[in-house]
Amino acid sequence: MATILITGGTGMVGQQLTRVLLSKGYDVIWLSRASGKKEIDGKVIRIASWNLQEQTIDETAIQQADHIIHLAGAGVADKRWTAKRKQEILDSRTQSSALLVKALQTIPNKVQSVISASAIGWYGPDEDNTLGSSFTEDMPAYPDYLGSTCKAWEESITPVTELGKRLVKLRIGIVLSTTGGALAEFKKPLKGGMAAILGSGKQMISWIHVHDLCRMFLYAIENQSMQGTFNAVAPHPVSNKELTLTLAKQKNGSFYIPFYVPAFLLKMILGEMSIEVLKSATVSSRKIEEQGFRFEYATIQQALRDL
Repeated sequence: MATILITGGTGMVGQQLTRVLLSKGYDVIWLSRASGKKEIDGKVIRIASWNLQEQTIDETAIQQADHIIHLAGAGVADKRWTAKRKQEILDSRTQSSALLVKALQTIPNKVQSVISASAIGWYGPDEDNTLGSSFTEDMPAYPDYLGSTCKAWEESITPVTELGKRLVKLRIGIVLSTTGGALAEFKKPLKGGMAAILGSGKQMISWIHVHDLCRMFLYAIENQSMQGTFNAVAPHPVSNKELTLTLAKQKNGSFYIPFYVPAFLLKMILGEMSIEVLKSATVSSRKIEEQGFRFEYATIQQALRDL
């Protein structure tokens, strides 16, 4: 079987994706700051080292790889958006891409394809979508912080196509998982029987179950005709209110009290990041479905029931 080199393998998506790849018989190598080994589901994977600041990388990892999955990047919602943090978010993505491009240019390799993460932060809010419909992959990047970051992120990995590598970019929505991310934050108030609806609750959330996202990365590896940019979101976006109340019903039955967290309070707590929490973004999954991909968790009810 082929060898898959993953950047950002230690993250929530990277670990789940590694399990999926191992179950399919693929060999997996992680790129991380420190080299070593890790056992996952009874199988040992190698961790090769790279250093973004010094722009160094383990050459054998590049030489052994048949495909690269590029997930590396500082967590967007992990810390308050100071000027320093915003620069770190951008640099962690563009510098890691630049190092991969440099490695593929200078190290003899057999890499066939690069599957790179991006994000639906590329798109603006629904009210700025003059077409009045779902956002599609051909729309320009929105001129705000996340839009410009996603644009620089995608542009930084695009030069691999000049090296004859097939490139797929997945613009990932809000990932729902039991091991971290947004779902854990939505669940927190429910421990006290409260269902916290953010702002008006009308803002649309384009989400994806982590298992479907991992299957999509696998699909991109195995389908050689697939190239370009695809939205990695489920077919049925939901409002913040619907997601919150659906989760509350499944977790607490009828024992919960819905309440609204005012937008001004979110702005005080989160600062500039509140823009993304309150933003409505209805993103289309049509292109990936036309490519032949089928979702196992197409509705929020199916996803939350599983999770």
